[in-house]
Amino acid sequence: MKNIRENFGAHVVALPYPTQGHISPMLQFCRRLDSKGVKASLAITKHIFTTLKPKSDGHVHLVTVSDGYDDGGFVEAESIAAYLASLETNGSDTLGDLIEQHASTDNPITCIVYDSFFPWCLNVAKKYGLLGASFFTQSCGVNYVYYLAHHGKLSVPVFSPPVDITGLPPLDASDLPSFLDSPESYPDYLQLVLDQISNVDEADFVLVNTVYELEDKAVAHIACM
Repeated sequence: MKNIRENFGAHVVALPYPTQGHISPMLQFCRRLDSKGVKASLAITKHIFTTLKPKSDGHVHLVTVSDGYDDGGFVEAESIAAYLASLETNGSDTLGDLIEQHASTDNPITCIVYDSFFPWCLNVAKKYGLLGASFFTQSCGVNYVYYLAHHGKLSVPVFSPPVDITGLPPLDASDLPSFLDSPESYPDYLQLVLDQISNVDEADFVLVNTVYELEDKAVAHIACM
């Protein structure tokens, strides 16, 4: 990210999936960017903003996008599929609006760091000629398992454990992400976690929230994929 700041006077907008487990890592990343002299804005949904009324810490700027359910958020949607579809449609439109609003300011947006659950964000970034960075909140080992499942290299559900995956210890079915062990339980969420791999090869950067020393073998192997 250092080169982006030097060449472009970077303004990074980070867009997390609207749950705490995704917002918190992205917020910490934004604080890290700010400590390096990069302007960082965290984009949360309008519902979360009006409900929690978060205050800026003076370093990370808070901006909003819409998931289409500004009053009630997820609970207002009739189904998981409906919420995810609305989030993509309305999120794309309002993220575009946000980019346009900053275009003529002293701090135009130069890079979108988007939750890996939002592969559609890369389309928005490229539409406006911006850099796009996919941010994985899951560990590298989990990402690797999803990668194999997405490309059909790991059958779902797993019927014959243990599962032998290079770079990982032998895994039982219960060791795998629950969406893969019981795909019929939450089919829409299964599709969500698999789709995060769909265009990752086109992203300008891929960021993973992990501890390298704990996953060095998995990191080394997936880096060669």
